[in-house]
Amino acid sequence: KKSETDDAGLLSGTHVMEGSARMVVLGVGLNSQVGNIMSLLGATASVHPATNSKTKPVKSKGKDLVKKATSDLSKQSLQIEDDVKLKTALSISEKQPNEDRPKSVKISTDVVDISLHEKNRDNKEHALNGTAESAEVPDDNDVVPNESKHKSVLQSKLTNLALYIGYIGMSAAALTLICLIVRYCITTYLINKQKPSAVDIGYFISFLIQGITVVVVSVPEGLPLAVTLALAYAVRKMMTDNNLVRHLDACETMGNASTICSDKTGTLTTNRMTVVQSFVTGKLSEQLPPPEEVNQELLPLLFEAISVNTNYTSKIEASKPEEGGLPKQIGNKTECALLDLVQRWGGSYDQIRQDIPEEKLVKVYTFNSARKMMSTIIQRNDGFRVYTKGASEMVLTKCKSILAENNQLKQLNDAEKNRLTHDVIEAMASNGLRTICVAYKHLGKEVQDWDDDDKIINDLTCIAIVGIEDPVRKEVPDAIEKCQRAGVIVRMVTGDNIMTARSIATKCGIIKPNDDFLVLEGKEFNKRIRDASGKISQKKLDEVWPNLRVLARSSPQDKYNLVNGIVESYATEHREVVAVTGDGTNDGPALKRADVGFAMGIQGTDVAKQASDIILTDDNFSSIVKAMMWGRNVYDCIAKFLQFQLTANLSAGFISVVSAAAISSVPLRAVQMLWVNLVMDTLASLALATEPPTEDLLNRKPYGRTKSIISPLMLRNIFGQSLYQLAVMFTILYAGQYFLGVESTVQKIQHDPHVAKQLSTQFTLVFNAFVLMTLFNEINSRKLHGERNVFKGIFRNPFFYGIWIFCFAAQIVIVTFGGRVFSCAQLDIYQWGWSLLFGIGSLILNYSYIMLPVVRSRYSKYRSYFLRQTTFTTRKFMSLSLMGQY
Repeated sequence: KKSETDDAGLLSGTHVMEGSARMVVLGVGLNSQVGNIMSLLGATASVHPATNSKTKPVKSKGKDLVKKATSDLSKQSLQIEDDVKLKTALSISEKQPNEDRPKSVKISTDVVDISLHEKNRDNKEHALNGTAESAEVPDDNDVVPNESKHKSVLQSKLTNLALYIGYIGMSAAALTLICLIVRYCITTYLINKQKPSAVDIGYFISFLIQGITVVVVSVPEGLPLAVTLALAYAVRKMMTDNNLVRHLDACETMGNASTICSDKTGTLTTNRMTVVQSFVTGKLSEQLPPPEEVNQELLPLLFEAISVNTNYTSKIEASKPEEGGLPKQIGNKTECALLDLVQRWGGSYDQIRQDIPEEKLVKVYTFNSARKMMSTIIQRNDGFRVYTKGASEMVLTKCKSILAENNQLKQLNDAEKNRLTHDVIEAMASNGLRTICVAYKHLGKEVQDWDDDDKIINDLTCIAIVGIEDPVRKEVPDAIEKCQRAGVIVRMVTGDNIMTARSIATKCGIIKPNDDFLVLEGKEFNKRIRDASGKISQKKLDEVWPNLRVLARSSPQDKYNLVNGIVESYATEHREVVAVTGDGTNDGPALKRADVGFAMGIQGTDVAKQASDIILTDDNFSSIVKAMMWGRNVYDCIAKFLQFQLTANLSAGFISVVSAAAISSVPLRAVQMLWVNLVMDTLASLALATEPPTEDLLNRKPYGRTKSIISPLMLRNIFGQSLYQLAVMFTILYAGQYFLGVESTVQKIQHDPHVAKQLSTQFTLVFNAFVLMTLFNEINSRKLHGERNVFKGIFRNPFFYGIWIFCFAAQIVIVTFGGRVFSCAQLDIYQWGWSLLFGIGSLILNYSYIMLPVVRSRYSKYRSYFLRQTTFTTRKFMSLSLMGQY
């Protein structure tokens, strides 16, 4: 067992386990605290057969396993798998206070249990057993590796949509093929009394090609390309908005986010802390007094209490002359504010630290969730002395006296403590200040049991209470207002005092003065969400989180429980999609559990970054809003592509089936449909997937987890344009000879099916009108939510108008010079005019039915029934093949 005399590395070791320090880590294994954290995050995939034995520690299986674990920990591009069970011993280190920390890894030895059965995020049955104080450690033998990465919200929706389209497309192709063959056989063998010949084989092959072409046109094989292009384009652009995307699907998932659980310090605030109020020798100063107005006999004691009872890695450095500006705060920002106070009141913390170097500290009780304070024991000539600093209400309960005027000790009874809490601590906290109490105690010359911290850190004397200001970032209130306008609820999760948290939340705009929302402390939150046996109840949690806006004095475990509860909840219609911010090692589980995890790029630890999906390179909340805009833009770009493609698919498929049944021929030839398919899939995906985002994206609510990507408004547009296109094409087929000056190929085919192989001006006109209507509908498809001006912002996207002009020009070349290659007859200027008029008609029609009301669709229950009835094998094969994975 380690001891002070036997192990020279004890002090550093203690810092590695619980605090922070300058260190060189030579190796990390599965049995270390970092190994446990990373195992929880899925970095190690050790598989053990499940047993009925009680919980026990992880056992390494030889050097190879440890070597693999250390290698996994060092990989910068670690992919956090989503379906690993979160079952291991998690060591929680609390921030100081809960959110402030240096960049070095901080880990605590307080063991908690997260027993999370997470085979699937969408399972309704979810068991979570855990408390932050005492819990049973889960059996690591139960840890199993996931078999596949969990699909994102958009991937799940597109897979189901592709399934429907695939069934419809294949049905249309089969129906087309059957109609062509049956009609040909009846006409040739029964009506014309001809005998089978070798010529018939050519017709049957052409029918088969036509059927395959319908499948190719109907199945959205361009959908994966559109998704990839939209994501790649967005991720590249997001870098300029201080969002480093680690997992590609996080971009589009953020577009569905309906809840953001945000840290306070450094994200909503500047994380540049300054002491602005003080309570010293019984005087409360709402503005920090100059040093000459402070009791001079008290100052040396206060300076020493602050200088030695802060991490020696925390310091203040003057900025370089060429940089200008304020001095740099290095390390823990709260401690830097206290060290700055020492300098402002004429002290030198550097000199005190030189007189009492770190290696002479007798004992350091680092900050943790139980104490919420830090204490340091030093040895002086008159004996040992302990200095303590931490959350004011916590330290004050340990005090039995306070330094009054003339350095006289004044005894503190319960009534006096309550008065100080109300008049000093709550008064400061109500102004949004973080309150820190500094205290001390003489311990005498005898060596005591330093491990008995309850005895040592008790009966203290309060030296001072200070209020530390961490200003709200100036851009945060506007960013939160945008979130609220966009239907996204922002919740603050902080370790600060509840009064401080409420004040900051009000300044940010998270809560308004007259709002009836919940502002809870971690202890009260835990009471409300647990049943009589102490286990977390999803039903009780669902009664709390919808109205919860601020969670104060919370631990990382509380944060995890909140995030997990919202993700698993079915309390809302479309289920919540949760984004979470975090910067600490122990935020890892919450970051991983969230649909989108944001890690801080400046203050965040490596574990937090590797557990995250997106890294905020500026630690700024407003960057989350930009990520949400890009996510919604990706979602809308894909929806635009679907709106465009499904219209063309429906028109092409329907006219193929009806024509095959009615006239034994399809007016759109195979090579023509392949050109249409190229326009629809490859080029349209590039044009529509690169639309830039606008502020208008924040004027609607998020789609949520279960709402269909095809909205009722899109269905109206799809069916409206399809009906128009079909009406035009059938009019050309059956009435074109009356006003377009073309011969009726349809009538000729009725008498001689072989005419279908000849070039037809009528069929060419159908093809030309269809392509032009499709091209003009591509302009309509740029708008999804009933906007009247479909041309707005069109020149912001050179890809779009460049591709559109190219397709229009290519269509002219194909029709004019395509000849037999494209089965096209030449059209005169009169027929081209009609084709162009039909195309422009798509724009006019779109503008006309914008004014029509949209009835909410109720087909979702039939969709759910259909999916339940479809066999797993069929669904998997269809989704893989239609999404481009087969």
